[in-house]
Amino acid sequence: MGNNRILDKGIEFDQIDRESNWDDQIIFNGLLYYIGYLLLEQAHHMPVWRTDGIIIIALLHSGPVEFLYYWLHRALHHHFLYSRYHSHHHSSIVTEPITSVIHPFAEHISYFALFAIPLFTTVFTGTASIASFGAYVTYIDFMNNMGHCNFELIPKWMFSVFPPLKYLMYTPSYHSLHHTQFRTNYSLFMPMYDYIYDTLDKSSNTLYEKSLKREAEVPDAVHLTHLTTPESIYHLRLGFASLASEPHTSKWYFWLMWPVTLWPIMITWIYGHTFVVERNLFKNLKLQTWAIPKYRVQYFMKWQRETINNLIEEAIIEADLKGIKVLSLGLLNQEEKLNSNGELYVRRHPQLKVKLVDGSSLAIAVVINSIPRGTSQVVLRGRLSKVAYSIALALCQGGVQVVTLDEEEYKRLKAKLTPEVSTNLFLSKSNVSKTWLVGDGLSEEEQLKAPKGTLFIPFSQFPPRKVRKDCFYFTTPAMITPKHLENVDSCENWLPRRVMSAWRIAGILHALEGWNEHECGNMMFDIDKVWKASLDHGFCPLTIASATESKN
Repeated sequence: MGNNRILDKGIEFDQIDRESNWDDQIIFNGLLYYIGYLLLEQAHHMPVWRTDGIIIIALLHSGPVEFLYYWLHRALHHHFLYSRYHSHHHSSIVTEPITSVIHPFAEHISYFALFAIPLFTTVFTGTASIASFGAYVTYIDFMNNMGHCNFELIPKWMFSVFPPLKYLMYTPSYHSLHHTQFRTNYSLFMPMYDYIYDTLDKSSNTLYEKSLKREAEVPDAVHLTHLTTPESIYHLRLGFASLASEPHTSKWYFWLMWPVTLWPIMITWIYGHTFVVERNLFKNLKLQTWAIPKYRVQYFMKWQRETINNLIEEAIIEADLKGIKVLSLGLLNQEEKLNSNGELYVRRHPQLKVKLVDGSSLAIAVVINSIPRGTSQVVLRGRLSKVAYSIALALCQGGVQVVTLDEEEYKRLKAKLTPEVSTNLFLSKSNVSKTWLVGDGLSEEEQLKAPKGTLFIPFSQFPPRKVRKDCFYFTTPAMITPKHLENVDSCENWLPRRVMSAWRIAGILHALEGWNEHECGNMMFDIDKVWKASLDHGFCPLTIASATESKN
């Protein structure tokens, strides 16, 4: 992905929200077609094919429809109509396919009236057919969506073989210029009226050829994630924009979509290669998020580990060959049992130029700085990991008492601490602290034992299931992104808008600071150094208020 992109700039949340009513046009047109079918007796007995009807529709579209649309479009750019109607459509400078149907209701009526001219003419002349109706509606939707896709898709050889085609078919770059220049390229799908009335943008051919030659973007840093649940495919930017722009939650209608959901599951099993799900810009740093086509449950299947490790390794090698500076491992791509927090790949490829980052140091810093000030005791519960051990060490060194509820966990933690530091580590069955640092494996029964008003702060990649309504649940380690992070149009899994996981931020910091070493395996950066770097670059910590907003 990325080849032949016309405009480098992406879209933002405000555009997603503005274009959330994309289905209005589908519903409106569907109702009008249905009413027309009920009122017109001729529509009940249409043949499958009539050549004369198809010719009539083609002639009427290229003549009256294109001509009337051209002048309607120019009128809509008059300041009186533009400010009241058409500016809504042009608020999207960078377009995507659904931008094509984002118009005020009055414009929808006008466009339907124009496109109805060929259709109703064939109905009243008795030349209509199912093929002509289907082909014309498909042609309108295809050309409309293609013109707004922001990728140049039309090969140059088509215009070389048939030069007059440039008057009969526009290209995505042709219409993209209309959204950036506003006063040129008014034509619907056939540029001939722009040629006739001298409103053709002089840079149309230049942008077309430039877009065709544009190669895929090479990012500075990549975050490697994976799919979580079967429904998570809808929350990717490749799925539904409206769902991707909100935190990932389970919705009842996903059960109704299971027949559709099965197809992506099958494709991910067959495809077997990482794919780009997001592109961002942080100051001058180009960022991308790649996804491994595997689901969370597959990471716990022993027979899948080798396949997953191979996919991760292929992504790392690809990043290295492309000259990418940093690759951060997200979610379970850094699982200790899978690849020893990424150390496996460094051992296999000691000459790697791309730096691997598991983000542990920043995740630890975020958790520690999420603990309310003045807290003297915390409960540590959940599967012990590299992050959990380091949190316990940092808190004990800082004079905070760390309480464990499991004797085996207590022994394993104590073995990692020096005798002096371990004096702040306790084993207790009475849960007095109202601050719990939790990881994977926290059971519902354990949550029920916590005092009322307990604050659960996860240190794991995945959040615990919320059981208590009288307690507060903090997010997984994450920070608020600065405003200069651009092209943000989707949420990262369950996190709120413009909130990014610590593991993903760590890769960005690594590239910004130019740190020339891996952070994986047993390697850990200085926690205070990483925390300061995140603040210096504009990332902000989430507050307790964020936790109260997510109270269940």
